[in-house]
Amino acid sequence: MKKRQKSMLIEFIVVVTITTLAVLAMINFKDYINKSEATKSFYNLSSVIKNYKEKYGSIPPESYLQQIRDDLQGSLRLGGLQYRSRWIDFDSPPDTILAYTERNYRSPFVNSGYVVLKLNGQVQWIEKKEFEQILATQQKPQEIESLKKETFR
Repeated sequence: MKKRQKSMLIEFIVVVTITTLAVLAMINFKDYINKSEATKSFYNLSSVIKNYKEKYGSIPPESYLQQIRDDLQGSLRLGGLQYRSRWIDFDSPPDTILAYTERNYRSPFVNSGYVVLKLNGQVQWIEKKEFEQILATQQKPQEIESLKKETFR
């Protein structure tokens, strides 16, 4: 190879490498932002539920959330929201999961998991395995049966 050809090949490899790294960085950054926005939308949901509890003394029914969901800031990031109000008792502990949504990411730097709203208003990110274990201890047989029926619809 001539010197000019080697120079062009090296420049081509450098450009392709930098472009590939930039694309991968943008994909990971996008997933990070999506995760952050989903968490933020759950904080907004937490605020709405808190206001409802202060006004009426209990958590809102699912029908209430369906009515206000479109007006909620960040509602698109709520995804397939699972709201568990009908399975929550008055004596449920504050760390009971009230609402959650699954978030799947292909990024090696952003893990898939669940954004969770607890009965005490706390919002947190929980990895898949840990979430499934926690939810399994909180679910009643009727809830599991109901979820199975919804899955087959």
